[in-house]
Amino acid sequence: MSVSPSINPYPDIGEFAFGNKGRILISIFLYLELYFVAIEFLILEGDNLQKLFPNAKIHFGCVKIVGREVFVLLDAIVILPTTWLKSLGLLVYVSIGGVLASIVLVFLIFWVGAIDGIGFEEKGVIWRWDGLISAISMYTFCYCGHAVFPTICNSMKDRSQFPKLIISY
Repeated sequence: MSVSPSINPYPDIGEFAFGNKGRILISIFLYLELYFVAIEFLILEGDNLQKLFPNAKIHFGCVKIVGREVFVLLDAIVILPTTWLKSLGLLVYVSIGGVLASIVLVFLIFWVGAIDGIGFEEKGVIWRWDGLISAISMYTFCYCGHAVFPTICNSMKDRSQFPKLIISY
């Protein structure tokens, strides 16, 4: 991307490196990856919420949706409008909501365990440190938008700051 300012997303990089076939191949892999990550997210959310609310049901006339499918459908309905945003800048507010929800969730889990005494019986290992860095980096890489790195770089006012962004990421 530093070679030519006209190179923006990964398909442009593929075309620059390998021609039109490289562009097509990278586009196919990129969009398949994004599609499968979205499907994986819906399945994970459906499974987790179904375990929390095992008796969830929705009835539409003679159509009955139960269990995991209820939550996959609800998650898709909630997430779908975020794919229609015209500016990536608006996703900042969605991301802030996710970060705040995660902070509140961690706080509540510690509150219930430490103050209410539910779940902590001081037996066994509290925290397994081995593999923590690998797990965090895997989730960060898979779910935190590595596919949009070129677009982020090119939308920055000062592109020379991109390496600092990546290090902090």
